[in-house]
Amino acid sequence: MSDIKREQRKNEHVEIAMAQKDATISDFDEIRFVHHSIPNIDVDDVDLTSNLIDFTLNQPLYINAMTGGSEWTKQINEKLAVIARETGIAMAVGSTHAALRNSKMASSFSVVRETNPEGIIFSNVGADVPVDKAVESVKLLDAQALQVHVNAPQELVMPEGNRTFSTWMENLAQIVTRVDVPVIVKEVGFGMSKETIKSLNEIGIKYVDVSGRGGTNFVDIENERRTYKDMDYLGLWGQTTVESLLESTSYQQDMDILASGGVRTPLDAVKCLALGASAVGMSRPFLNHVENYGITETLNYTEQFTDHMKKIMTMLNAKSIKDLQHAQMVFSPKLQSWIEQRGLDIK
Repeated sequence: MSDIKREQRKNEHVEIAMAQKDATISDFDEIRFVHHSIPNIDVDDVDLTSNLIDFTLNQPLYINAMTGGSEWTKQINEKLAVIARETGIAMAVGSTHAALRNSKMASSFSVVRETNPEGIIFSNVGADVPVDKAVESVKLLDAQALQVHVNAPQELVMPEGNRTFSTWMENLAQIVTRVDVPVIVKEVGFGMSKETIKSLNEIGIKYVDVSGRGGTNFVDIENERRTYKDMDYLGLWGQTTVESLLESTSYQQDMDILASGGVRTPLDAVKCLALGASAVGMSRPFLNHVENYGITETLNYTEQFTDHMKKIMTMLNAKSIKDLQHAQMVFSPKLQSWIEQRGLDIK
């Protein structure tokens, strides 16, 4: 594919993603917290610090992988980097393949580090990237971690997508041994199963972002780019973020589970943490806010979001993220059926 076409594809992805809406019916609504009338803590007692295996996040919220690889997306990345810098939250860039293939595109990613020199930044590559290029991607951003995205359904619907996947797991194992920062294996919106998480754990992966169904839908995005738009029937493929977090339960002691995909509100984010996530990523909410309302309004949105999380945690008597995992929850029959049919031990 030519560089011009790659840049066009990056812009198309962002345009279509911004036009998408979150699912009106979400599995986050299939979970209820048990309310107790008199909290025994104050809002000021709540600490949102998240201690991961290799580093600490001041807040359990991060700007998840979105974009880069074109002039327009460079401008978006710069704005998002300002948000990350001013709020102290971590930020992931989109796939750096464009920069690894064409040095002219490097600045659309490196602008994030230039804008936020002290921040926690995740670089991003695909599971098929050569190991040397994965190392290069980390250096490009002086990144604290490397997201490796896995996106088989997207590739299969994408007209020009990848059709070979049998080497992905072996390549991931090599990346883990060669890259000198933590590797986060990240879905792109189709969720993860306990079997996938087990396999990743066995090759040394300590971080997964389950990125479940319900947010940006890459089947729909790629189907829009197909001549006949003939694969729309796969629009509901995969596990939701809630289902994926339930699938991860047995591995939460050995790995850091990150949650993203369809997180709409601070309540959704708190539910992710209560289900065992160490941090919560969002993409389109940040993208839409910064493009539609500007940096100042997006800073207000971000600060309000985390302030609301503290208020919810106060109602749950949770001073910390660890305390949240003791919150009492009731699952709908739909989720209870998933738990039973999948044989999940969520106690």
